[in-house]
Amino acid sequence: MDLRLSALRRAARRPGRLTAAVAAVVVLAGAGTWTAAVASDDTPAVRVSERVMAVDGARLDTSYFTPADGGRHPAVLLGHGFGGSKDDMRRQAEDLARDGYAVLTWSARGFGRSTGKIGLNAPDGEVADVSRLIDWLAKQPQVRLDKPGDPRVGVAGGSYGGAIALLAAGHDRRVDAIAPEITYWNLADALFPDGVFKKLWAGVFVNGGGGCAAFEPALCRMYDRVAGSGVPDPAARKLLEERSPSAVGDRIKVPTLLVQGQTDSLFTLDQADAAERAIRANGAPVAVDWIAGGHDGGDMETDRVEARVRAWFDRYLKDDEGADTGPAFRITRTGGVDSTDGTTLLRGASADAYPGLRDHRRAVALTGGEQHVANPAGGSPPAVSALPGLGGSGGGLARLSALGLGVSLDFPGQYAGFDSAPLTRDLRVTGTPTATVHITSTRDDAVLFAKVYDVGPGGTRPVLPARLVTPVRVTGAKAGKDVTLTLPAVDHEVRKGHRLRLVLASTDLGYASPAAPAGYTVSLRGDLEVPTAPAVTSAAVPLPAWVWWLPAAGALAALALLLTARRRTAAPAPDPELAGVPLVIENLGKRYAKSIDRYAVRGLSFRVESGQVLGLLGPNGAGKTTTLRMLMGLITPDDGEIRVFGHAIRPGAPVLSRVGAFVEGAGFLPHLSGRENLELYWRATGRPPEDAHLDEALEIAGLGDALARAVRTYSQGMRQRLAIAQAMLGLPDLLILDEPTNGLDPPQIREMREVMIRYASGGRTVIVSSHLLAEVEQSCTHLVVMDRGRLVQAGPVREIIGSGDTVLVGTATPVEEPVVEKVAALDEVASAVRTDDGLLIRLEPGGTAERLVVELVRLEVPVASVGPHRRLEDAFLTLIGGSA
Repeated sequence: MDLRLSALRRAARRPGRLTAAVAAVVVLAGAGTWTAAVASDDTPAVRVSERVMAVDGARLDTSYFTPADGGRHPAVLLGHGFGGSKDDMRRQAEDLARDGYAVLTWSARGFGRSTGKIGLNAPDGEVADVSRLIDWLAKQPQVRLDKPGDPRVGVAGGSYGGAIALLAAGHDRRVDAIAPEITYWNLADALFPDGVFKKLWAGVFVNGGGGCAAFEPALCRMYDRVAGSGVPDPAARKLLEERSPSAVGDRIKVPTLLVQGQTDSLFTLDQADAAERAIRANGAPVAVDWIAGGHDGGDMETDRVEARVRAWFDRYLKDDEGADTGPAFRITRTGGVDSTDGTTLLRGASADAYPGLRDHRRAVALTGGEQHVANPAGGSPPAVSALPGLGGSGGGLARLSALGLGVSLDFPGQYAGFDSAPLTRDLRVTGTPTATVHITSTRDDAVLFAKVYDVGPGGTRPVLPARLVTPVRVTGAKAGKDVTLTLPAVDHEVRKGHRLRLVLASTDLGYASPAAPAGYTVSLRGDLEVPTAPAVTSAAVPLPAWVWWLPAAGALAALALLLTARRRTAAPAPDPELAGVPLVIENLGKRYAKSIDRYAVRGLSFRVESGQVLGLLGPNGAGKTTTLRMLMGLITPDDGEIRVFGHAIRPGAPVLSRVGAFVEGAGFLPHLSGRENLELYWRATGRPPEDAHLDEALEIAGLGDALARAVRTYSQGMRQRLAIAQAMLGLPDLLILDEPTNGLDPPQIREMREVMIRYASGGRTVIVSSHLLAEVEQSCTHLVVMDRGRLVQAGPVREIIGSGDTVLVGTATPVEEPVVEKVAALDEVASAVRTDDGLLIRLEPGGTAERLVVELVRLEVPVASVGPHRRLEDAFLTLIGGSA
């Protein structure tokens, strides 16, 4: 489980100063080497000096970047993330130097080529080093001074380097502005939340630093003690608190940009919240930015964040009052995939003031009686939420979706659950929900893990927002105690028709649970209080003026629809028992024109349930497109029937208003914007504008700012997404997509996959016909395989693939034979064999991939990916034989 936090890219920023008495003169351990870097003829040159500096018994490897134009400039110190080095910061340092800053990067003690023991940003170690680096900057002719010995300096960095930025500002008054990212305010609270040991992340820290021996002896002894007992003691808390920014929080009085990650089980949003409150109380300007990524993966928004950091320093180091430092509070919300490069498309929401984590709370009633929860002996098997080192891996646990599985896992009998009624309107949760429960334990102490799931309609698999849980230690629980739970801070939209589920589990893989078996009794003591932060709003996309002929065009299109609607035929009465079923096809048949015995589709029967993404597969000529055309009412079946939500389908049937379709692309007016094209189309249907749900369809399609541009400027992928957005107008309960990826490149294909998954996650149903089996395997939950007009097989993807008993586990490093033997000895494992890339594991009947992952992590197997052994392509070719 060695996680090099270099995956955090921009890892850490800024030094600081202790006091003039402590800050010793930096001694150069060797002559600096100057080089010049020029990116292109029109890019300003940057001069780089590599030096090793001797500081109080340690040697720090540094790089100094300056503009080549001469003159004095504000300085910036960039710190790296834990497990990284100064080299991680080189590109950002060069960019800042080209923007007119003198930039110093360095490898912290114990990392890169720097010597010394890792002190976790000790005041007399890493923090003192920063002050000495500031002393050195004060002597450089390229650095602007506020007064002798006092350079104009900012500090920035992420994670470990973000903490040193905060600490530097608290210890050294010469620091003028800071921009810490995805970091901690109180390291004891981060690793020992509510007195519960965050064992996996603590292990990642130790392994990422090179093992316990690489740390200061006091830290190594503390880790061994707490890891052995599973319970943090007061001395451990004190040691970490002394090295935390919170220890000097009342002294941080400089402009601070706090960037925190939403997908981060290591340093959660409440760490930035505590920092904001403390620094704002000191009278300093503070802005808060919640990015999409974090230590558990996701988009780190590197370019946007670095641009905002640069603007922050422009304002507070260069005194540029025209610099746009951004809103006081900003959240990034996911809104699709960019068709040009396949990256996640993000949109921002903002507020003029930071709302905190409990703004405008709304009560959501929960139901559920008194429930009994078992804490198993040894805390095993544990529930699963986030998996440090795996959760952010694009090829890792994300591939469990190919097995039809999610990452979150709770074991029956080991948790209590309380559900709300289905929501009557959408609910945006922004902050920390709270709830009060009564807990009684068979032992004096109880440890539980609280979380809130988003549960879709029709039994859709629950979603754990950001994969976050809150540990709760209850002392004196034997007599029973009311406990107010402060649940994880998230920004998450719960859709209408979904339910909220409060869960208290007795175990979690990331934390140490009591080893002794115990029983807990849990009951409710009130509603779930949910913060809504209504002042946080997304910016509206400006709509250009309508062209003069638009109303006439709309009228003509509406007339065409009206004439089509009049050609309705009589249909059988609706079947009330099928009112909630999106699609039922029974004995469907369609003969070729002028033929009485040749069928395009014959005897086809299958059923589709709410929330499914169903892939319609088959070789050319299998009858897929004919089936879809009958489903959409474009042609009439010769035999059998199709029912959508209980209504028989005929051309012009009213129930078709609940069906959206994308077939063979869509025609758009090239000189109109994407939004204008969609509004014109909806207007032509004659339905009320409010029924279009335009913004919701666009959010799912993820077109972002491109909506305001003319369609003629769109790439093929963007046109495809616009066409799918058109099909989604009105948020139809059933969405049909025929070959939506035709003509797209791999990044654009990936974006189509995410659109389908996002749409179905709201409880709606998607049917997609595609030849790309790898994409179908990753995006669909169920399959219908056709050949020569007939049904070959239908069912869940993993059943058709045949992966229920055999999984292929990819590993970051080869697995030694003794570990393979331990895996093979697990209760749920029938056999385990080493392969070139990992392990091929066959499960016993009843074994699951979720529980297998838990056991592999427990055995410290370096899991990099988990997927089915047989691919859909293999299964497909087996089913259709030579027809392909």
